[in-house]
Amino acid sequence: MLVRHAGASRFAYNQCLQLVGAAHRAHAIDPSTAVPWSGYDLINAFNGWKRSESAGRIFVAAPDGTVTKKVTGLPWRRDVAAQVFEEAAVDFGRALTAYAQASTGDRRVRVGFPRRKCKGRCRDSFRLRNKQREDGTFSIGVGVGHPRSVTLPRIGTVRVLDDTRRLRRLLRPISEAKLDTGRQMVAPRARILFATCSRHGSRWYLSLTVQASEFHAERRHPPRPAEDPGGFVGVDRGLVALAVAATSDGTEVGRWPAPRPFLTGLEGLRRRAREVSRTQPRSRNRAKATRRLSRKHARIADIRRSFLHDVSSQLVKTHDRLCLEDLAVANLLRNKHLASAIFDTGWTELARQLSYKAAWFGTELVVCDRWFPSTRSCSRCELVKQPMGLAERMFCCGACGLAIDRDRNAAANLAAWAERHHARVPDRQAGGRTTNAPGGEGASHCPAMAEPAPMKGEPTPTSS
Repeated sequence: MLVRHAGASRFAYNQCLQLVGAAHRAHAIDPSTAVPWSGYDLINAFNGWKRSESAGRIFVAAPDGTVTKKVTGLPWRRDVAAQVFEEAAVDFGRALTAYAQASTGDRRVRVGFPRRKCKGRCRDSFRLRNKQREDGTFSIGVGVGHPRSVTLPRIGTVRVLDDTRRLRRLLRPISEAKLDTGRQMVAPRARILFATCSRHGSRWYLSLTVQASEFHAERRHPPRPAEDPGGFVGVDRGLVALAVAATSDGTEVGRWPAPRPFLTGLEGLRRRAREVSRTQPRSRNRAKATRRLSRKHARIADIRRSFLHDVSSQLVKTHDRLCLEDLAVANLLRNKHLASAIFDTGWTELARQLSYKAAWFGTELVVCDRWFPSTRSCSRCELVKQPMGLAERMFCCGACGLAIDRDRNAAANLAAWAERHHARVPDRQAGGRTTNAPGGEGASHCPAMAEPAPMKGEPTPTSS
């Protein structure tokens, strides 16, 4: 059932791509033809197509020899939840919005026109909305019938491995004591918005997007006065040590060596890849070997993700002010000697996790200037040395004689830079995806464009 819904989501995404391509070609002939671009327009376009003759038809032959045509539409559309088609159209609308912003220069990252999703080459996933029924209940439930279960529309109850006790407490209505009416139930502290099912390797994962209140005041850091510039902790990211945290006076408060799961499991990956290459294409042995290889890749990704969550959670829970260096990771990946090690550490993922977790716990997170020489500057006398090689693990200052660990010195410089430029630091995050749970870009509004953005291979229109 999960595979069927994931295939339906992939089918709807590809069909939206065909509808936009057909509308583009019609727009080139007749400029008055509208091109569906937003998620709302794509939902309407797909709903109209799935009931049309092009989606499905049958010919009925009568005993007298007459043949009539009967429009059936997409014949299997009722076997899956209709929300799968709608959310796939919303995802395609967001992809079009990102492409339009990149074409007009409003987006720093270059984004191409959306491409088809191929079976076996993209991750199987689909998303469902938590719609409220007429009787007041919701279509997605947690712990209904069994404590470790999640109820999804059209799919039914799915058993899960993790404990759902904490989530069920958040979703449970709160009771308030009343003097005249006894106890009255009020709204719960959290509400489920979406449920995303995805397959990693040979396992299915269910992610719930929950809208909840902020953490309790005792779990959040107390706010500091605006005129207080102290208390910053610099976080330096590296390859030998994933993160090194230090204060402005050089006191090291944390060091986390990089686990390097890809390098550790490289021999196992090579062995499983050779097993795949020795099997016949489209055979059962090829499918078994591919599953073993995908499980190994998923295991490596899980080790890296778990370690990054541990580091980011410990940083935001123990420090109320953090300063992170601004790394051009995309440019660093062009170095063929360091690309594999940088991918294995997950610098960008660590910055993304620090970004949203800092907002949860009230941690002030600032990003240092990209061109600040934190590694080559002395944390005591601020002397800037010549470029250092990666083999130099100790920073030795020729002016004041300071000998300190390279990463520790860089973290101390980051903390000192944040304290000096605290009043002028722009309010920006360390990076990551901005999530608007109720709607989001491409969900209901068209981009402010007079003409639709050109497809891949077509010239970009310019204004005179």
